[in-house]
Amino acid sequence: MAGRRPCGCSLVRLLQQALVAAVLVVIILYRHGHGFSNLSSRSSASRDVDAFFGSPPAATNARPPASGGDAASATCATVERMGEEAAGQGSPEAASLRVRELIRHHFELHGAARVRALPPHEFCEQGFVLGRASEAGFGNEMYRILTAAALSIMLNRSLIIEQTRGQYPFGQYVSYTNHSFTLEEIKHLWNKHSCSTKYGRDLSMRVDNFEHPSETNVICSDWKSWKDPIIWFNGTNDSVGTQFFLKNIHPGMKASASALFGLPDSSDARPNTFGELMRAIVSPSRTVQEAVNWALKGVNPDIALHMRMMSSRPVEARQAAATCIKRAMQICRIQGTPQGTPRVALVSDTPSFVQEIKSDISEFAEVIYFDYELFANGSDLMFRNDMPLNFRLTDWGPAPRWAAIVDFFLASRARCAVITGAHPRVGTTYAQLIAAVAAANTYGQEHSGANFTFLSSIHSSLLVHGLLTQVGRSHIWDTYAGPLSCEHQPNQCAVTPLLPPTWWDGTWQSPSPRDVKRLSEYGIQLPITGEVDESQLVAHCRSREDHVDRYNILSSYMKNSTVL
Repeated sequence: MAGRRPCGCSLVRLLQQALVAAVLVVIILYRHGHGFSNLSSRSSASRDVDAFFGSPPAATNARPPASGGDAASATCATVERMGEEAAGQGSPEAASLRVRELIRHHFELHGAARVRALPPHEFCEQGFVLGRASEAGFGNEMYRILTAAALSIMLNRSLIIEQTRGQYPFGQYVSYTNHSFTLEEIKHLWNKHSCSTKYGRDLSMRVDNFEHPSETNVICSDWKSWKDPIIWFNGTNDSVGTQFFLKNIHPGMKASASALFGLPDSSDARPNTFGELMRAIVSPSRTVQEAVNWALKGVNPDIALHMRMMSSRPVEARQAAATCIKRAMQICRIQGTPQGTPRVALVSDTPSFVQEIKSDISEFAEVIYFDYELFANGSDLMFRNDMPLNFRLTDWGPAPRWAAIVDFFLASRARCAVITGAHPRVGTTYAQLIAAVAAANTYGQEHSGANFTFLSSIHSSLLVHGLLTQVGRSHIWDTYAGPLSCEHQPNQCAVTPLLPPTWWDGTWQSPSPRDVKRLSEYGIQLPITGEVDESQLVAHCRSREDHVDRYNILSSYMKNSTVL
């Protein structure tokens, strides 16, 4: 047989790989001015934990690890290294308590009790922000309400939570703050005070749809100058929409957003904003609280583990989660219950997975979970039969909807740590808010929330291509899913920010092609570094006009109402 001629294909592949590595190094050099000294340093909390409990085994990666060896040679980072950066320096407790006070002061001035009692001419000058949600995914729908609450604070307006046929979203299972109005009450008061006829202010609503990138004014407009009595920021079913205001070109808007969410490029821990908002606005109904108490039997869990498995049951997901629970015990320095065993609350959309992982961790933890069938059979409390529709079974699991809400408030009672795991994507909006509420519940207590920890358990099969499987703006690790994420990582148990990042201001953040394409639709030309060119934003905003959708919502109401 004749010998084969050498093929240039392998040489081309080597050159391509070398080029990619060079580009990644250039990204880091460009963004951080050769400042690599911080890349090999670990957080003080992590160093303290290792000194007390002993260092965990070093991870091995196909690419150079970000936290070892010569940092200048690192072209990627593990999720655990990224998590140290993402969580920021120090505890978010102080910043969160500052936001808590901001929320309290806002509702003192703009809450329903005070605004309802204003004289007519003052009431008719008041502004409102509408929060409208349905009863789809609990995490997504709560974010719609929380987004409206955040915007009401930024704009110094009152909050409206809309009802449907006289019922709040998930109204049988959750209670809402009495600081908010309903839309029907605003219509009634507007008519009663003759705001349109006597004071010349029609009850119009301006709608801005975040899901329509070419139309939304979230970057380019000064929302504080809008005169419409009601504003509805539609299409905001995660933490992203309101954090777009951090890049708004108007200084006043950017300052208001920064006061609530912190600076995205700060190295300090950012506030647990949505946890504080949820704590102030939403609470479990009496029946849900009784179900939570039934499951807890008088003692809160130390750790909560949420696993969204979508009917899959990979063994490595269980193993990674069990290891992450042990790591949480180390970080939190849990001494255990009086019996010497920490309590772990399990929550999953896949009941069989709960039973399987229970057997994995029962050796070192007391496991609690909400058995909805056992509870329903032995309780006089009435819940409606709201089983998921067939097309939702894979997404939500076979349990009735109310059981997921009981699970939510059960897990949010964790006093020390929340762990999010999943197959295929971790850090869903549901898990984000569990952790946020649990952390907020610990702040300001005698046992400080400074030690509260949010962790992501990601098993190795999800990290073959780095964090690329975790793309999706609703998910926590999306802004780290670009080329700076190492491929072929082992199981990761990573510290996770309570406030999911929206922008790419961190050392190891890098946009995926999907992010670049999506941001371009908003007029933001995102480079491979992920940094936003604010002068380009200003130029883009000057080249466009505000898109205005405005509706008069009182006319149909007035035909069917009587002033009381």
